[in-house]
Amino acid sequence: MDTKTIIGIAAGVLTAVSTLPQIVKIIKEKKAQAISPIMFFVLLAGNALWVWYGLFLKEWPIIITNAFSVLCDILMIVLNYKYAKK
Repeated sequence: MDTKTIIGIAAGVLTAVSTLPQIVKIIKEKKAQAISPIMFFVLLAGNALWVWYGLFLKEWPIIITNAFSVLCDILMIVLNYKYAKK
């Protein structure tokens, strides 16, 4: 594996797991008042476009890490609506 691929995988993994601490916090506290759903819709759109771009290039690191990010974004949106103040 070349250096450029390793850097790409590392960057993708770090980006993909960046929302996990927030997801865990929301699940534990059952509160999501401080979360902006609009931000996660924008992030979801951006990550989905990265997946599409990765598919065009046939670059699995881009596809896999951003697909995981898409799932995390969707989970954050669901948690936001589930635990937001009514």
